[in-house]
Amino acid sequence: MSQPPPTPTPDSVGRLVRSLLAGDGGRSPGPDVRPAPGEGGPLTWWVGARHVLRLAGDRDASLRQRRELPLRDLVRPHLAVPVPVSVARGEWAAGLSCTLDTRLPGASGEESHLSAVGEADLAGVLSGLREVPVRRAAALGVPQAGPRSLRTLRSAAVRAAGRLPAEDFDPARFDQLAESAADQLAAQPGPGHLVHQGLVGEHLVIGAGGRVRGVLGWSGAVVGDPAEDIARLAAAVGAPAAVRAATLAGYGARLCLRGLWLARCDTVVRLADGLRGRGGDALPLLEARLRRAWEPILLERVTDLRDGPDDSP
Repeated sequence: MSQPPPTPTPDSVGRLVRSLLAGDGGRSPGPDVRPAPGEGGPLTWWVGARHVLRLAGDRDASLRQRRELPLRDLVRPHLAVPVPVSVARGEWAAGLSCTLDTRLPGASGEESHLSAVGEADLAGVLSGLREVPVRRAAALGVPQAGPRSLRTLRSAAVRAAGRLPAEDFDPARFDQLAESAADQLAAQPGPGHLVHQGLVGEHLVIGAGGRVRGVLGWSGAVVGDPAEDIARLAAAVGAPAAVRAATLAGYGARLCLRGLWLARCDTVVRLADGLRGRGGDALPLLEARLRRAWEPILLERVTDLRDGPDDSP
């Protein structure tokens, strides 16, 4: 049985950073290090004001991280917003990778307001992902992911809604999406696109004026259903902003509505799980994501999903 990795400390991280930067075994003085807040926990560290160190926690995470670095290089020319650059890489424990990345200035999307120009930035991200050559991504080891069944997810969400306090959520809201409409919002056949699959607030760097100044967290990218990225954005920045960005990116009503309802079902299921002590996200974050995903949008006001969606592209 393999030994668990050591717990990173400021001293051990400082030595690692000095070794990565100077190549002298960590003997030279280096920048200050401190744990970064957010989902990375003890495996993500700020290094001075300009870099961030990310440590892979297990061998699977190491595989994803090693794949992420060339993937970021592949997507960078297609995006109009920055993607972190790895300035040094290595191992921080036996078989466990690490990367010292440039730190993109700005605040988490969970804490910042997205402007109309920021929505256009997100549109550029979505359209840029569509332009990334799928074959080149697959050659890097990016996996293929089949589309989820919206009907199955809707059924799970309806059951989960029954476990939520009545003051938090009314299960009757699912009447807006009939089972037949869920079937009509099934993913369309096709080769799929590169999907970030993690466009949550923590992975969006928002700068002054509500502009998107960077996209983080590429280790979970897949080739698959682009509605998944619309879904993550709906929970991160609100349904209206996500749908407007997707529309600006050239996606039609069907895919936008599919992404919207994936988000709505997901957020109900995850909040119900969170109330039962499952999952790692804090309840206030889960509640905020549910509220954002369920914000009304103009598209659904002109589309009756009780009978079926607008079939326009």
